[in-house]
Amino acid sequence: MLRVAEQYTGTDTGRQRRANEDSMLARPPLFVVADGMGGAQAGEVASRLAVESFQDGLPDTADAEGSLAAYARAANVSIHELSQANAEHAGMGTTLTAVYVGAEEVAIAHVGDSRAYCLRGGALLRLTDDHSLVDELIRQGKLTAEEAVEHPQRSVITRALGPEPEVEIDTRSYRARDGDVYLLCSDGLTTMVSDEHLAGILLAHPRLRDAGEALIAAANEAGGRDNITVVLLRVEEVQMARAAGAAGGSALGDGPVTLTGIPAGKCLRGAAAQSAQPTGATPAAAGYAAWRPAVQTPAARRHDGGRARGAGCPWRGGLCGLAVGLLHRYEQPRPGDAVQWLSL
Repeated sequence: MLRVAEQYTGTDTGRQRRANEDSMLARPPLFVVADGMGGAQAGEVASRLAVESFQDGLPDTADAEGSLAAYARAANVSIHELSQANAEHAGMGTTLTAVYVGAEEVAIAHVGDSRAYCLRGGALLRLTDDHSLVDELIRQGKLTAEEAVEHPQRSVITRALGPEPEVEIDTRSYRARDGDVYLLCSDGLTTMVSDEHLAGILLAHPRLRDAGEALIAAANEAGGRDNITVVLLRVEEVQMARAAGAAGGSALGDGPVTLTGIPAGKCLRGAAAQSAQPTGATPAAAGYAAWRPAVQTPAARRHDGGRARGAGCPWRGGLCGLAVGLLHRYEQPRPGDAVQWLSL
C-alpha cells in the first residue's frame, strides 16, 4: 500500500510578473496545480476556483480517475458561469493538473500546459501532454521542436478550464513504486528550465524542500518570465498494519496546504529500476512496459503516434481556444530543451 512520505509545495511570482495567478493544493493524497489566465486578475480567480473544487478530497471510491475528472468538470462549469456573468472575468481560464495517490496507483487528471513528471532511475518521464498549439503540431509531425520555439502562435493553448461550457479532461493511472517522487508544476518552470536540468536538480537534492527551492531558483535565474509553482511528493510502500495507523495522512505530520497567488514532479526511483531509460532516450518496448497506464478511461483513444489522448478532436473549440491562448503566457521552450515522452 502506498502513502505520501514527504512533500514540498512552493510558488513564486517570478521576475517579470506583478501578480501570481497560479494556485495549488496539497491535501495528501491529493495534489493540484492550476495556472490561470485572463486580464484584470481574472486568471487568479480562475485558478483559485479550480483548486477549490478539490478542497473536500476524493470520495471513497475505486474510480479515482472518474472522481478527478468529475471535479475538474465541476470547476469548468463554475469558472465558465462566472466569466459569463461578470465582465471583469470574461474570457478567463486556467490549466489544471491533479494527482491522487491511491493504494497502488497514481491517478492523474489534466487540462492545459501545466505538467506532471516522474524521474525513475535517473530517467525523466513526462506523464502529461501539453494542450498547446505547437505541441499538437509537433505530435502531428507538422512542426519540429526547433520550429516551435519561433512559431508565431507559440503562446496559444488549445484546451483549458473555463472558456467553454464543456471541456475534455485527460485522465490516466500509473503503477507507483516505493521511493517514487512526482513533480507537478506550472509552465513557468518548464519554459525556463530544460528537462535535463530538472532531472539534475532532483538527483542532486534528495530532500524535497531543497529540490523544490532549487527548481524555483533555477527558473528565476533563467529569466523568471512567468509565475513558478512546484509541488513535489515522494511515495513509499507500507505494510497494511502500518498503513491502517497512518490512513488518510502524510508521514510528515503536516496539515493540508493550500496556496493561492503567493508572491515570493517527476519521480525518483532507486538504482534497482532496470527499465528506466536516460532522459531524451526512446525506451524499448521492454523498458517502458512498466510505465504503461494501469487504467485508461473508456473515452480515451489512441492517435498521435500511439499516445493516449482524450476522446474528440484536440481542435475542439477552435477559435475560442486560440483566443484564450492569446491571453496566455508568452514564454516559450528554450532551444535545446529535450523532452522524453512517455510511450503508451
